[in-house]
Amino acid sequence: MTQAIDFKKLTLQDALDLAILVEEEAKERYDQFTRIVGGRYAGDAADMFRDMAKNEAKHHADLLAKRRSLFGDAPRKVSSAMIEDVEAPDRGAPRVFMSARQAMEVALASEEKAHDFFVQALKVVSEPKVKALFEELRDEEAKHQQYVKARLEKLPPGPDVEDDEADAPGSDAG
Repeated sequence: MTQAIDFKKLTLQDALDLAILVEEEAKERYDQFTRIVGGRYAGDAADMFRDMAKNEAKHHADLLAKRRSLFGDAPRKVSSAMIEDVEAPDRGAPRVFMSARQAMEVALASEEKAHDFFVQALKVVSEPKVKALFEELRDEEAKHQQYVKARLEKLPPGPDVEDDEADAPGSDAG
């Protein structure tokens, strides 16, 4: 069950902790997708998801370093129950025979979702340091979208198979 975030009461530490949790969840989901789609060839959907997991891990590490420099090992006051699917791709998205393009379209939707989360949060946040952090995170998500779009431009058009022919997640086909 998702707990509501009271954006008006967020401290900078809470905001950093939420951002860290968002990146953890996204990385974990991309790792799951990598296993679901399996690797068939260099540059396939699994490679795209693996690359996105690495990006999320880097952003997570950067945020964690910032958090530690400001707050040391102070305990978290927020939990993962507060951030379900903020940036993590849709659980129903992976298919065994999805193309690299389809994988990057999933990633783009996730980056757009995260950007929208910070845009909406900024409408409510009042603490100046939290506002500055969320503005930074919003802008980072916009950069991530540009990165994914640039990757999409380099991929061949069209999926390996049509969407309705792609295997459902968890099927034994392959």
